[in-house]
Amino acid sequence: MSIADSPVIELEGLGKTYGSGPRAVRAVQDVTISVAPGEVYGFLGPNGAGKSTTIRMLLGLIAPTAGRIRLMGQDLVQHPSVLRHVGSLVDGGNFYPFLSGRKNLEVLARTHGGGAERIDDLLEQVGLARDGGRKVKGYSTGMRQRLGVAAALLNDPDIVILDEPANGLDAAGIQEMRALIRRLAAEQGKSVFLSSHLLHEVQQMCDRVAIISKGSVIRESTIADLLRQDEGLIVEAEPLDTAQSALETRWRCTRNGAALHVQAPREDAPEIVRRLVGAGVELFGLSAEQRNLEEVFLSMTQPEATDA
Repeated sequence: MSIADSPVIELEGLGKTYGSGPRAVRAVQDVTISVAPGEVYGFLGPNGAGKSTTIRMLLGLIAPTAGRIRLMGQDLVQHPSVLRHVGSLVDGGNFYPFLSGRKNLEVLARTHGGGAERIDDLLEQVGLARDGGRKVKGYSTGMRQRLGVAAALLNDPDIVILDEPANGLDAAGIQEMRALIRRLAAEQGKSVFLSSHLLHEVQQMCDRVAIISKGSVIRESTIADLLRQDEGLIVEAEPLDTAQSALETRWRCTRNGAALHVQAPREDAPEIVRRLVGAGVELFGLSAEQRNLEEVFLSMTQPEATDA
């Protein structure tokens, strides 16, 4: 693997425990994931799973109690200056309400030592070109979120960390945000690490995802592989009992109303038809079923509790 192909984010055995003794709370435990250059990576979990804690450790806001964080190949604890390669939006961003959106970005540019020349372009990218001169106190939640994304991009970072980037946006704004995030990766080569509850958007945006539950990563996968694991076929046939008996010797079958759900890949469809015909079953329909990301996510994480 060349340096250019090396992960830009590496979490190895990452853990965070609050307190000690019998009352200790393990908010995050043994999280090991990696993010490639130019990848859009989704970090998913229900409330209380440890997403926020992990993101705060990744940004150096809180210290881990176990494990390592490497950004751009450098250990975050030993080389905290590596955070100059990171732009982030967490908790919607903090802005001066009596300054305009543009002025807020100018203040941030002076504070962080650069990026002022990018402000007009960034306001255009996030859809605030016409509202950049308005005071932030008059911004909607979605507009503040857009400004937060612009602030995250101000220093032209290699890594962009976004916590709920579509929060407060309407349907058109969500679509624009999705397109912007994909452009950041595809056209600018940035790695985007995002947390979102909008799983339909994550499914369309992300290359890979990690699902965290009760502080631990329970699955890291490409979107395609994650959805493929739950693929199946819907069989409409009569009598259904006979159809189930003919198929369940090879495939797992469950009733789905007046139809039969067969846990089998699409490639097995011809064999399923042959078995049903051989059993004297009348076949009325055979269709592929693939669960969406939300369904897979809920099946893997329920039940859960409050946010960490």
